[in-house]
Amino acid sequence: MLGILPIAFDGSFASVRREQLDDTTWVDHAANWCEGSDDLFDELSSTLPLRQRTGVRMYEQIVDEPRLSAWWRLEGGDDEHLPVLREMRLALSQQYSESFDSIGFNLYRDRHDSVAWHGDRHRHVVTNPVIAILSVGCPRPLRLRKRDRSAGRGGRSLSWNLGNGDLFVMGGACQHDWEHTVPKVAAHVGPRLSITFRSV
Repeated sequence: MLGILPIAFDGSFASVRREQLDDTTWVDHAANWCEGSDDLFDELSSTLPLRQRTGVRMYEQIVDEPRLSAWWRLEGGDDEHLPVLREMRLALSQQYSESFDSIGFNLYRDRHDSVAWHGDRHRHVVTNPVIAILSVGCPRPLRLRKRDRSAGRGGRSLSWNLGNGDLFVMGGACQHDWEHTVPKVAAHVGPRLSITFRSV
């Protein structure tokens, strides 16, 4: 089916804009990096083996994760579900000198779905991991804040409204010194799928 879908992405990365968050942390943002993102959303959301993780520890409680997820890993030997995902993965790997070998898919179905403040867990085994997120579907805020506890948990956060094929890349010490969230929102919002490329 992919052959008839008008899905393309900016392999030149010409539209990427870098923001230096501090001396050791940066983020890249490219609005509408993926063309045909609605078709990509429809194809993936209808065919991925998305499921809800249960028994997740969150703030000293055991809860069901308020989103649906699926995973692909290179070591499993399977293809990346759609050829365009392989093309994106290889282009991102070349651009960021990072051997991206896994893709995580997270579906935020409505305004009630979310993910709490966190840093990606593989920061414990990888120094300064690069995390690349392609957001398709309806825009939702992704927020970042300093992890520094001396500033208090209510410190100032930065926010990007991501969807419609936006690319967002977190690099440097972002996973070590900052944390991010996709919060619940008050108003009605349609579903968004985040496609996250990592090196694990």
